[in-house]
Amino acid sequence: MVSINLDKALTLARSVLAIEARAVAELSEHLDANFGEAVSIVLACTGRVVVSGIGKSGHIAHKIAATLASTGTPAFFVHPAEASHGDLGMITSQDVVLAISNSGESAELVALLPPIKRRGARLIAMTGNAGSTLAAAADVHLDASVAEEACPLGLAPTSSTTAALALGDALAVVLLDARGFTAEDFAKSHPGGKLGRRLLVHVGDVMRQGAQLPLVHEDADLAAALVEMGGKGLGMTAVVDHAGILKGVFTDGDLRRALSKGVEISALRVRELMTRAPRTVAANDLAVQAVQIMERHRVNGLLVVDGTGRLIGALNMHDLFRAGVV
Repeated sequence: MVSINLDKALTLARSVLAIEARAVAELSEHLDANFGEAVSIVLACTGRVVVSGIGKSGHIAHKIAATLASTGTPAFFVHPAEASHGDLGMITSQDVVLAISNSGESAELVALLPPIKRRGARLIAMTGNAGSTLAAAADVHLDASVAEEACPLGLAPTSSTTAALALGDALAVVLLDARGFTAEDFAKSHPGGKLGRRLLVHVGDVMRQGAQLPLVHEDADLAAALVEMGGKGLGMTAVVDHAGILKGVFTDGDLRRALSKGVEISALRVRELMTRAPRTVAANDLAVQAVQIMERHRVNGLLVVDGTGRLIGALNMHDLFRAGVV
């Protein structure tokens, strides 16, 4: 095993982070009217944003394309070498091409300039060299130049790729804001992830209802309430009137409190022991809102009512766990 000098390793690592942090911070000084023009070009685009780059810039281009696509700007990545062998067919006159190259002279990208121009697609170049071939051919140039690479050899793309990635994020976020893109819009692009579930799943999707719903009439005796609680497995039962309007909730906690006070409970009706005005949610509330209510009030279950106060469902934290909301 190769041994390392820990102090030297930490010093170098901190230097890398400091250099890259400065590179990103200095990007703000590069932002000018060109950035605004790039935003306008993309907003006016009726096609897609085609992001391309080679080598390390290609990896950054992949990520920028993914970020754009997930934040309301349809985009995809095209490999410049593959483009010369048929994938140019993916680019149309309605598209905008975002070409990323630190030098601005990457042969594979430069070779694409004539066919891109012939197609009539708009071209945005993101480079570290405003005098490069790519920058000169573009409709607008975004300056992603850095003072130095974080690599001690000055060779491996480090600061330059970090800067390009950050500039791409800035572009995506400004476009998101300009389009009025919302958290709900974001969730629609991420239905399989936890974020999507948190923003798309409603109480009505996970609540128990029908035969699974624990409920008793307010005139029911304690025995009936206990049977309902035990049979439905929620540790509580809703208490309703003859019209199905929610009047209260009877829980394990209500029973324990009555017993601790020495109350003779055998002859009592459930309405005499229930908790009145329990916490409720609506079926169209987001399930994550139910989680927040439970956590804030330290309860394990909620009842669901409609606009008239009629009981229509119930749920507890286990239901939300199963739905992947928590």
